[in-house]
Amino acid sequence: MRPRPGAGPPADLLGAHMSVAGGFYRALERGHAVGCRVVQIFVKNQLRWRARPLTDEDVRLWTAARRATGIRHAFAHASYLINLATPHAAEWRRAVGAFQDELERAEALGLSLVVIHPGSHRGAGRRAGLARVAAALDELTRRTRGARVRIVLENTAGAGDTLGRTFAELGWLLDRARHPERLGVCLDTCHLFAAGYDLRSRTGYEAAMAECATTVGLEQVRAFHLNDAKAGLGSGLDRHEHIGRGQLGLLPFRLLLRDPRWRRVPKVLETPKTPDPAADIANLRTLRTLSGRR
Repeated sequence: MRPRPGAGPPADLLGAHMSVAGGFYRALERGHAVGCRVVQIFVKNQLRWRARPLTDEDVRLWTAARRATGIRHAFAHASYLINLATPHAAEWRRAVGAFQDELERAEALGLSLVVIHPGSHRGAGRRAGLARVAAALDELTRRTRGARVRIVLENTAGAGDTLGRTFAELGWLLDRARHPERLGVCLDTCHLFAAGYDLRSRTGYEAAMAECATTVGLEQVRAFHLNDAKAGLGSGLDRHEHIGRGQLGLLPFRLLLRDPRWRRVPKVLETPKTPDPAADIANLRTLRTLSGRR
């Protein structure tokens, strides 16, 4: 049985998205070097449909690196090309097939979940788009029957035709799934703020979490993306910033990191990347200070 949020002793499950350049195992080595206890990766190039097959050697090196680094928690983010909400049949079939491949790669690497944006309805309307996503989720859980890896829907900033701006939309998808035990959600702090959830006070934070509890279910929150926001409240703009340097400030992260409900849920940075790992090191240090752990 998987632990519920808040179960067990305090745990430092903080990390960052890491590059797999040079081999999947390199992401674990890079993460370990900057102090990650959790790593998120892409299982193939996020801007291309095709990728070379995953090899036994890839899996061997990855498994060895997990042992060497001690990083037990690792998961993936799906390609940005995949749109499970598209109204076009050929595009939908291609998206489902591509995501199936990513799920199978993640399963082979022993990853716990793959995060994906619900997609864009492309003018077909929100209800129609959500129905397409629901159908895709059912098809994907059917095709990957027996797999342990979860499909985890990420909340979005809400610009244009994108789905997943509200907890209600995420909850609608979970409620209609044939296999909700294979699903979950990932909450992105920048996206919540850009979508109109004001986390900058304890009152606003608790209101957002109460809505999450009633529409999604706290047990379905499987991961967090911790990002400050460059744009304002309700802007709909997906613009990430370093922790404490954006519109959110430090308080939302202190509240979230000290909330016992999320103690056992892995949390990764998707803050702006530079060739110098100093930014990741600084962001993780800030988060650990806010959490009360150094």
